[in-house]
Amino acid sequence: MTPSLFPDLIFNFPETEGVKYAGSKLKLLPYILQLAHKVKPKTVFDGFAGTTRVSQAFAQLGYKVISNDIAVWSKIFGLCYLKNKKDDNFYQEIINHLNALPGKDGWFTENYGGVSDGKSSSETDGFKKPWQIHNTRKLDAIREEIDNLSLDEIEKAVVLTSLILALDKVDSTLGHFSSYLNEWSPRSFNRMKLKTPRLFESENEHEVYNNDVFKTVEKVEADLAYFDPPYGSNNEKMPPSRVRYAAYYHLWTTIILNDKPQVFGKVKRRCDTSDTLASSAFEEFRRSDSGRFMAVEAIEKLLAKTSAKHVILSYSSSGKATAEELYEMLAQSGKILDFVKVDYKKNVMATMRWTNEWTREIEKGNQELLFLIEK
Repeated sequence: MTPSLFPDLIFNFPETEGVKYAGSKLKLLPYILQLAHKVKPKTVFDGFAGTTRVSQAFAQLGYKVISNDIAVWSKIFGLCYLKNKKDDNFYQEIINHLNALPGKDGWFTENYGGVSDGKSSSETDGFKKPWQIHNTRKLDAIREEIDNLSLDEIEKAVVLTSLILALDKVDSTLGHFSSYLNEWSPRSFNRMKLKTPRLFESENEHEVYNNDVFKTVEKVEADLAYFDPPYGSNNEKMPPSRVRYAAYYHLWTTIILNDKPQVFGKVKRRCDTSDTLASSAFEEFRRSDSGRFMAVEAIEKLLAKTSAKHVILSYSSSGKATAEELYEMLAQSGKILDFVKVDYKKNVMATMRWTNEWTREIEKGNQELLFLIEK
């Protein structure tokens, strides 16, 4: 099948909100929405919701959305954007109160706050830090106060989303927390300020799940499923111990839970994000006893468990499965109605030394593949 290029794509898609995110589908939204429009669903299951940009877009266009992700911070985003019924005015008083709190030294400052002292280096006590200390002190004060406020689950999710969005604007990272910049980013000198998230009204009663996709897919009913699994590497020589998807955003998890976990390593990751505890079949780089990539078999298993008539699968050319291997498996799982190949600048994570060392054999460029399948 010749890939569809949508040369005259003029789909006006709604504005969405999120943090810097390696798997962000912001640039792909027009293509995802146009593929969905072809099969005219009423209910959409977003199985790997991440920052929920795709879920937000579908919800604003009038679809009923079922959002799922194993990350707890994704659940918080989902509750904020998909379940909230209160307007900006309700939250503004809370936001103003939190912004007015004086900073204080606490657990986040101890572990993640760095001092500039007029120096460009982000190292403090021998460790590079993701935020400057004036912002972690605000974080310590605000996060403690949020737990003291009388907020229901959705109200708390909106306020926590506001906190994460604010922190994302003053960090000194590449958009994840598996390494931090050697020198302070210009934005890290700014003062963190919470703002009300970009809330919208929706007539549909959306659903938000926080679970393994294989467990959720068995109990949801939708017309269309959108799957964007985390990617493994193409390189079979990659060592078995590596940073997993769950570890990239371990700090968002800690801020949501406020559980002051045990941490390890130079970036002070949560111990429960270690490679052995936070593995995913979709990131698996090895072949099974059958000789097939485990990542491809995981996608095949997911499609088999999906009750939706139509599926859009998003996959990157830097992922484990090549387009040819995926195409062969997908063709056996259903009828491929359309195939979109989108070229765009490589994600910044692919330029890091620890990634380059493992990805030298990957084809040049980064292409996102979108398959529209009829089961």
